[in-house]
Amino acid sequence: MSIVDALTRGMEVIDIGAPPSVLLDTKLSIFETGTKVVDLLALYRCGGKIGLFRRDGMGKPILIMELINNITKAHGRVSVFGGVGGRTCEGNDLYMEIKESGIINEENIAESKVALVYYQMNEPPGARVRVGLTALTMSEYF
Repeated sequence: MSIVDALTRGMEVIDIGAPPSVLLDTKLSIFETGTKVVDLLALYRCGGKIGLFRRDGMGKPILIMELINNITKAHGRVSVFGGVGGRTCEGNDLYMEIKESGIINEENIAESKVALVYYQMNEPPGARVRVGLTALTMSEYF
């Protein structure tokens, strides 16, 4: 299937190039995540994007859940999570924990404050790479 065939079926292109650059405020302001270790060792600037990279078995789902929960409740922002290279069971556990905490509201999806993007394990490598681009495109929407 070519790209043209996909577009005629109603799908949209997710890789549309870089977003326009926005002038940042010259005043340095730190974004407080509410997690002491992250706020102490890995300071994030307000208005920036956060990437979290860790090895297997280092507690990524717990840290991601805490970041999403704290950002949602303290700042009222929307979090976008792209599960690139992760395990499906960890993604399912993260979804269930976020759902239990009330960040995802299945009755009224417009009130939900998180978007989760995953790939299926049976997909080819090219589709797995697109998960990151899809998450970036979704974050530009919010």
